[in-house]
Amino acid sequence: MAYDQSAMLKLLRPAMTRILTPLGRALVRRGIGPNAVTAIGTAGTVVCALVFFPLGQLWWGSVAITVFVLFDLLDGVVARMGGNGGSTWGAFLDSTLDRVADAAIFSGLIIHFLIGRDLLMAAVALFCLVAGALVSYVKARAEGLGLTCDVGLAERPERLVVGLVAAGFSGLGVPYILPLGLWLLAAASAITVVQRVVHVHRQIGAR
Repeated sequence: MAYDQSAMLKLLRPAMTRILTPLGRALVRRGIGPNAVTAIGTAGTVVCALVFFPLGQLWWGSVAITVFVLFDLLDGVVARMGGNGGSTWGAFLDSTLDRVADAAIFSGLIIHFLIGRDLLMAAVALFCLVAGALVSYVKARAEGLGLTCDVGLAERPERLVVGLVAAGFSGLGVPYILPLGLWLLAAASAITVVQRVVHVHRQIGAR
């Protein structure tokens, strides 16, 4: 289920939940559980990212990925309607598959740049992938030590929005928007890692 509680997600969740409720109800009637929804969303994201982006279909790839990313909210809707507000296994599966989906999206962009012989932007996309993984790891490690780490400029929803919007509009022919978006994302991700490390250090120093 969706457990990322950034400001953006908190803002979008109520509206998206209302939109997704009829679909969630239909899935529950057919016996489809939240973990299956999570897996389907991740599989769809991986396939779309690794097929559309390398082919240069950035607009359609971004649209298709966005549809599957919404499964990250739909699984929570299905869990509540099925009388199960979530489980430890569901939380673990969701977090793990989120990393798989993120890796596929940026891997697709890396391949796209490599095919176009743009080594600089391939390197920037790779940095975004690694920095995004670090953002998530620092939070998970801190919480595993009993600390809080809900700070940072660019959490997962923000990273997805910036990356997909930039790729989508680039696919429509908007010049420079994808490089600009990825450079911005790289900087924001690096800042977020530093913010979280500093936040954890302050907590430990206060103990």
